Amino acid sequence: MQRYPLVAVLSLGLFAGATTSTALAETTPLEQQLKDLESFQVIAHRGASGHAPESTMAAYELAHEWGADYLEVDVQLSADGELVVFHDDTVDRTSDGEGSINAYTLEELKALDTGTWFNDANADKADPAFAGAQILTLEELFERFGHEARYYIETKSPLLNPGLEEALVEALEEHDMIENGRVLVQSFEQGSLLKLHELNKHIPLIQLVWYSPSAEDNDRLVEWTGVTPAPADITDDDFQAIKEYAVGIGTNVTYNGEDVIDAEFISQAQENGLSVHVYTINETDEMERLRGWGVNGLFTDYTDRLLELAN
Repeated sequence: MQRYPLVAVLSLGLFAGATTSTALAETTPLEQQLKDLESFQVIAHRGASGHAPESTMAAYELAHEWGADYLEVDVQLSADGELVVFHDDTVDRTSDGEGSINAYTLEELKALDTGTWFNDANADKADPAFAGAQILTLEELFERFGHEARYYIETKSPLLNPGLEEALVEALEEHDMIENGRVLVQSFEQGSLLKLHELNKHIPLIQLVWYSPSAEDNDRLVEWTGVTPAPADITDDDFQAIKEYAVGIGTNVTYNGEDVIDAEFISQAQENGLSVHVYTINETDEMERLRGWGVNGLFTDYTDRLLELAN
């Protein structure tokens, strides 16, 4: 066995330690975010929307205070091109207005009350402070939480919001959200994700899918936009096609109470390098079941319930 002088041994040890430290120091925030996706992620669906009006500052503040890994955000464009945080194509359901959100300027949207509906629908959770809640801009959300939160943003109805991808990428770059590992962007529209990938290839993307029975054959499942075959027919090549531009998929697990995917679907996606996030899970027993299947994260309206299980 070859022996080395003590000084040489110490030098080798110091060199090895320095190399390790350098490697750790060179892990970028974006690389760390992608590594974190391998662990379980708690995704606050439109904020803590089971406890406060969805997509309002109150809902996001509550989810952030509780420690959600991601604040889930839908973005659309106002009539004057501002990025606003809102889920529906129309303002009717969650405000005192009516009609298409894209028909309103930001000033007009700000005049709407997006909190009173929640109080009316949830007497046990009603709070006078929710009344008069305003529609948020993405800018306001970024200003409030900055790099202290991670954001899971959906390009909502991109065909109704031309220019949405360009505006979103500009905002993400302006606030240094991408390189700092602060954002995932999701969409059901593959074309929207591909456009985002062209604009900035470093944005981590999530392909949303929705499985339900075919209109022609109730015994056959189809994916809503045709981005994949039915779960029973999906192949590694299908997952690899998504892996070319995305880091994960977001999927439903049931349709009308019946499972549309299973644990094998999840493991196959993961074996092909894709994280799997399931939406939108609010009951504790279902949360436990899916965690047992090995999902990488769950969207939920009840961040507190999921955090209690995950921690």
